[in-house]
Amino acid sequence: MENKSQFILNLKSIFFDILQKGESLFRYEDLSNHLGNLTGADQVIIYLKDEWKQAFIAEPNIAVSGLPSSFSYEAINDSEHLFNVTNNIKICRLDNGQAVIILLVQEDKLLGYLVLYFKKDQLNALSASLLNDLGNICSDIIGRINTLDDFLTEKDRYKLLFRMTEKFQNSRKMDLLLQEMLITLKKVYPGFTFFLLLSHDYKTDLALPIKDLDYTEEKNGAMQAYATGRIQVESRLKNKHSTLYAPLMGRQGIYGVLQVNAAEAVIFPEKELTFISLLARTTGGAIENVQLYQQSQQLISDLQLINETSHRLNSDLRLTETIKFMTEQIKDSFHAEEVGFILLSQEGEAFNVLNGSTSFFFTQEVTAYIELIKQKMIEEEEAIFIGDLLFPSKRGNTLFKSVMAVPMDQSGELHGFVLVMNCTPYHFTFESFKLLQSLIHHSTLAFKNSLLREELENLVITDHLTKLYSRNYLDDQVEISMNKDKEGVLLLIDIDNFKAINDEYGHQVGDDILRQVADIITNHIRSSDIGSRWGGEELAIYLPNVTADTGTLIARRLNTKVNSLTKPQVSISCGVSYWNDDIEDSYSALFKRADEGLYKAKNSGKNKVVFKKKTDV
Repeated sequence: MENKSQFILNLKSIFFDILQKGESLFRYEDLSNHLGNLTGADQVIIYLKDEWKQAFIAEPNIAVSGLPSSFSYEAINDSEHLFNVTNNIKICRLDNGQAVIILLVQEDKLLGYLVLYFKKDQLNALSASLLNDLGNICSDIIGRINTLDDFLTEKDRYKLLFRMTEKFQNSRKMDLLLQEMLITLKKVYPGFTFFLLLSHDYKTDLALPIKDLDYTEEKNGAMQAYATGRIQVESRLKNKHSTLYAPLMGRQGIYGVLQVNAAEAVIFPEKELTFISLLARTTGGAIENVQLYQQSQQLISDLQLINETSHRLNSDLRLTETIKFMTEQIKDSFHAEEVGFILLSQEGEAFNVLNGSTSFFFTQEVTAYIELIKQKMIEEEEAIFIGDLLFPSKRGNTLFKSVMAVPMDQSGELHGFVLVMNCTPYHFTFESFKLLQSLIHHSTLAFKNSLLREELENLVITDHLTKLYSRNYLDDQVEISMNKDKEGVLLLIDIDNFKAINDEYGHQVGDDILRQVADIITNHIRSSDIGSRWGGEELAIYLPNVTADTGTLIARRLNTKVNSLTKPQVSISCGVSYWNDDIEDSYSALFKRADEGLYKAKNSGKNKVVFKKKTDV
């Protein structure tokens, strides 16, 4: 064996040559081979500390009888074990040779073991002093290599973390943010699996490993991490498996938990806990920023919705136009399928669906929903929010599962409610529910004003007794029709012998006869036709865009219906006149012809319909 100084010089030269190759090319197998050549050992094994597995692992893999490929930390405390750490150097006799075991220690920190295996008694050429120097130099160099390796690993990791943070700054979408975090984790820990346990319902089109956070399991690691804001680790020593739970925490709260599953890992080293905690906190802060941004955008949108709605409702819209506008606003803003505005009677028993509501509210099926919600609202005296609606007597048969109902009240008096529905269970969020309440609260006064305005208008243009239009309203509508339509028919009606009815039965029965005839007229003309009370027992009907023959046929049908439906029975006489845009005409002339037809019907036996042509005048 060469002298000690030359041996040390050669040893340092070996390390220098290895390190010159660059850290990416360094291999412990090369070091083992060089040390074997230098010491004359048949095989050199370096056991290095693996904090993940809590064990010392052989580098490179070995095939020496009597030597393990790895051993746990606990084994070094076993005095009967092959490795006795009471001394830095130990010589062991094996079946087919001998081995010298040198502890690799740097600053009182155990790095591992250097094992020199000899098939023959070549160990005698190495003095204890030389072996001690060998251990010191190897400890120093391997310590430096570990430090450099840790530094380069941390450098690469924090580069990835920095890039992830940069992308977070430019991202306003939660799914892309979570995806970027998982990509970073897979690059750092390619052998691990990950899950995101989120504290709120989250929908995404990306294939992300997302689970709901189970609030019922209070003692599991995920809930402990969520509740305390600290990393939790569950280790299973039998199958060498560890699970880490890191809270996704921002400044204002915790938004979920990152679950890291590490197979073949007994424990998470401290530096790994620090890195994963930093990554989880960075992600939690980014989630918080995205949510705050989304909340601010939603708040702006909500305020714009309320402002726009209030502005439109204060622009003197007709009631139907108001309801239709609000229906479209609610459908668009809340992704609702059906929206209904329900008006209640003063007693709260009867209800009326306002025009402008969606079509479902004018079907028979809606009655069950309205009755159920009306009853709940009267009993609970507050808005209703249901995620999965079930009828008490028809469990599972409800078409619409998600329901929001907000009362339209003023000064403590319930006038009606808005019913918003969707088929999907739990479709509406609680934030949507609060927004709907605010929207309806700001709109109720406008609804009431529109309703009162139309009621007032109806009072002005409607006869109180018969509920038919007034004569002034009919005059205006006929004038308008003769300017825009192509033709029309005017009917003047007189109840025969009405004075005799009053004399025989009294004025109350006379009033009732007027109401009966008015109801018959209302039920047998179109919504676009205009029935009015002309004065006294005289009534009038205007039929826009109707031919003379059709108008005469309608008059005769009314004559028959009055004869058969009134009690006490009465008859009517009717004068009919017609106009079209082929012949110059006027409303006064149209009225004069109808009046003459009525006069002729009354004076030729009554209970008749007389049509008066323009040429007959």
